[in-house]
Amino acid sequence: MSEPKTLHAAFAAKVSAALDALEGEGVIPAGTPRQAVAVEPPRDPDHGDLSTNAAMVLAKPAGTNPRALAEKLAAQLAHDDDIVSAEIAGPGFINLRLADSVWTSELRAIADLGPDYGRSTMGTGRTVNIEYVSANPTGPMHMGHCRGAVVGDALASLLEFAGHSVIREYYVNDAGGQVDVLARSVHLRYCEALGRAVGEIPEGLYPGDYLVPVGQILAEEFGSRYADTPEAEWLALFRTRAVEAMLAMIRDDLAKLGIVHDLFSSEAELQAAGKPEEAEAWLRAQDLVYDGELEAPKGKTPEDWEPVELPLFRATRFGDDQDRPIRKGDGSWTYFGADLAYHFQKAQTADELVDIWGADHAGTVKRIKAAVAALTGGQGPNSTGPKPFEVKLVQMVQLLKGGQPFKMSKRSGNFVTLADVVEMVGKDVVRFTMLTRKPEAQMDFDFDKVVEASKDNPVFYVQYAHARIRSSLRKGAAEGFMPDGAGLDLLGEADRGLVRQAAQFPRLVEAAAQAREPHRVAFYLYDLAAAFHAFWNMGNDDPEKRFIVAQNPQLTGARLFLAAQIGQVIRNGLALLGVEAVEEM
Repeated sequence: MSEPKTLHAAFAAKVSAALDALEGEGVIPAGTPRQAVAVEPPRDPDHGDLSTNAAMVLAKPAGTNPRALAEKLAAQLAHDDDIVSAEIAGPGFINLRLADSVWTSELRAIADLGPDYGRSTMGTGRTVNIEYVSANPTGPMHMGHCRGAVVGDALASLLEFAGHSVIREYYVNDAGGQVDVLARSVHLRYCEALGRAVGEIPEGLYPGDYLVPVGQILAEEFGSRYADTPEAEWLALFRTRAVEAMLAMIRDDLAKLGIVHDLFSSEAELQAAGKPEEAEAWLRAQDLVYDGELEAPKGKTPEDWEPVELPLFRATRFGDDQDRPIRKGDGSWTYFGADLAYHFQKAQTADELVDIWGADHAGTVKRIKAAVAALTGGQGPNSTGPKPFEVKLVQMVQLLKGGQPFKMSKRSGNFVTLADVVEMVGKDVVRFTMLTRKPEAQMDFDFDKVVEASKDNPVFYVQYAHARIRSSLRKGAAEGFMPDGAGLDLLGEADRGLVRQAAQFPRLVEAAAQAREPHRVAFYLYDLAAAFHAFWNMGNDDPEKRFIVAQNPQLTGARLFLAAQIGQVIRNGLALLGVEAVEEM
């Protein structure tokens, strides 16, 4: 067994070893399950460095009360040189205070590992497919897509850092009626490029100026060949060219946010390859699709509802409130039928699936999760059960300026583009801000607030902490002081408080990856920045607390070493969010 890599894992191993000793003494029955045993920082730092509930959860199988078991466990732990004290609190929690050497060792570990500090192997051997953005290829990215794009991309980086193999996928909805509307809109711009008067853009077509260059390119290539021909002669061609142009625009918009997908999967190609038919045949073989009639919608009477026999997926077997059609009356695939086939294909190349959707799709979550459970569950005694599949719902973003709804001039025709927002405030501001709230919570994006230089602006607050650190290191070098780990024993309790905060990072990475919640990294960075700024401010009142104490070169070297490692952790966290750690502000 390899040595635990994180401080918290190391002390969890020490607790486990102490429990092994108690098992050997017969205090705890051999083989008692320990899954519920936790070792984590206490809510109140004054209670100690770490706390364990081991006595609380193991007392019953041990046939004793928690406090009595806690006394025996604390006595075992007190023998460890890295544990200064093991104090029993309340009904049987054990609070551990760690030796100062533990924190100096952790500080050196940050320096040794550098950009790999916090990296985990928890996901090794697991491939996760994360599908995010997946906007219809009918125009440029708008702010409605932005939040899901950032959440998905940050989650992908987080899971990679935690050891998973990750497939970043974009599903191109290029088989629906909206793509025909796009082709007709481009044909109008094509005619316009040929000098035809098109007047107002007819209702039902896409009005944005972003289609003008597409029409011009087609006019240069084909001349007037398709200006007056029937739609059937040009629709397929214009649809293909328009989707290609829109995807190029989408890739460019996403690149402005630093987002690059590994895979773009086409719904049209999926259907052309017969994947929906394969999924339907597989489900029929498992008696999970049958031909039946839908119930009349609520409010419909027998006189105005004509039942039609359709292939229905047995979604009710998986918790849905009704069975769902996978084809329409004309034989074409429903959105659900196409999505079902798409997820069937994805599941063949990944161990786990994650979809990032807008909150407006909440109503379809239950049925698609039911479909994935059916498609990946397997049959028979050797089945390992369905593949893990999560849908993360992301709320819309309201654009404000000075607290008031904000509207911009738009090349799109009817929405604010992502490119415009990135140009106004910068990639880093957009990305970090999108992760300052849980994705399922409503978000206001105030153009004034997100560039404000204050503690209330998390983007500024975190980047300013890093800039202050880099400034201190530059100033120290100019005065002849360099980071030096030789005098770390000179650091005081306030210094070690910063190390304790930094040491949370590896544990935070694993917890955030396991929960699929990259916003936890942003929250952690704000707390770490707050701890750093608080320490910095102590130096304003007490010169001995400053990072550069000219009359004490050894302490200065240790403080600069501390600052450098706090900066390293901030950089590592920001890298997961796709945000630059600035050198100066």
